[in-house]
Amino acid sequence: MDWVHDWARDVHWAAFLSIPLFTGVVGWLINWSGLLMLFAPLRFRGVRVPGMRELATLLPRKVQEVPGLLQGGIGWQGIVPARAAKMGSIAVDKAIAKLGTPAEFYRQLEPDRIAEHIVTVFGPEIPGLVDQVMRTEHPRLWRDLPQPFKDAVYQRVRAQLPSVVGRVTDEIGIHIDQLLDPKIMVIDHFQENPDLVVRIFRDFGQKELDMMVRFGFVFGFLLGIPVALVDSIAHQAWLLPVLGVVVGWITNALGMWLIFEPAEPRRILGVRAHGLFLRRQAEAAGVYAQIIADDVITLERIGDFLLDGPRGDRTRQMLVTALRPAIDQAAGPARGALRVAIGGTRFDTIREAVAREAVDRTLTPFKDPEFSARQAGRIRDLVERRTRELPPRDFVDMMRSAIREDEWMLYAHGAIMGAAGGFLHLAIFGVQGAR
Repeated sequence: MDWVHDWARDVHWAAFLSIPLFTGVVGWLINWSGLLMLFAPLRFRGVRVPGMRELATLLPRKVQEVPGLLQGGIGWQGIVPARAAKMGSIAVDKAIAKLGTPAEFYRQLEPDRIAEHIVTVFGPEIPGLVDQVMRTEHPRLWRDLPQPFKDAVYQRVRAQLPSVVGRVTDEIGIHIDQLLDPKIMVIDHFQENPDLVVRIFRDFGQKELDMMVRFGFVFGFLLGIPVALVDSIAHQAWLLPVLGVVVGWITNALGMWLIFEPAEPRRILGVRAHGLFLRRQAEAAGVYAQIIADDVITLERIGDFLLDGPRGDRTRQMLVTALRPAIDQAAGPARGALRVAIGGTRFDTIREAVAREAVDRTLTPFKDPEFSARQAGRIRDLVERRTRELPPRDFVDMMRSAIREDEWMLYAHGAIMGAAGGFLHLAIFGVQGAR
């Protein structure tokens, strides 16, 4: 044991003991600044550099993923906001697609109640709609018609409205899988609202993220003990910066592991280990469901997508087809006389015009924020129930997959800060291990 006494006698104890403190503080800073890198800023901030876009295409693929490079800039955008579209895609593939099909979501919205609301809202607009179309398509005939005949047309349309609207909502339900694409809807919304993606992480796991920062000090301090021992024996100036790289990398990797792994509870060295996010899956399900129901998959946004999304033309044509019989039924016994009076082609044109004008008004309740908010509770209940039932691995993937490919940036950031801590210690204490 003489070598131990020789070692203890020669060690510069102030420098030796300061190394774990240095690595602990650096570990805390690594995880704290790593969270900033994850979430901020929401939009790219930096400078555009001429030729950077072309140069970036020659760099390794991993380096090209650094936010801003492929856009020709040097700066930063939070990893999560920068990958908002990717997270939307993965959220659908890993989670939302398993939470329910478009048809299931639509059934949760109670189509019968939607139909009732459409009848209530749309009913008073019928005279104006009929007048507008008839004045446009056949103003002279409509002007010359006696008012009692016009009133009869209004009344017949009103009488047909409940069955027509029921047919419309049934048609939407039958074809909803072809008309509604949750993946496109979620990706577009996340891309337009990167703050929402950040909110999902923050509301979902702020407690765990704060704990990861605190554990950065613990991990750094513990890793600093063997670093101090090696440094006190090796007497090499390059050692602390190199070991700082290792400590910084491992500190960030352990922080990510602490949150997401293991997916299933298991014992490691007799200690029960379970990812921090996973421990609160039931509680987190409620938070996640609230965000999805209030901001992502809402009745209002479903209505927008159905009419104005990439498949809006198909929706409108389907609704026009469903509404055509209403015009024939509204004309009643006068239908034949009208076709003779104004011509079959003209009558069909009027029927098509009424149907087209009615489409937007028919789905107005989908865009009613108040009605949408009332229906959101049903979507929230479905998402929360299905999220609670997700297997732990799928639950982890829902949160982690969007950033998994970019985690190397966090680890590299930790390595750089670890090396900086090593150089700083050298600048203060010099080469350690012997007086």
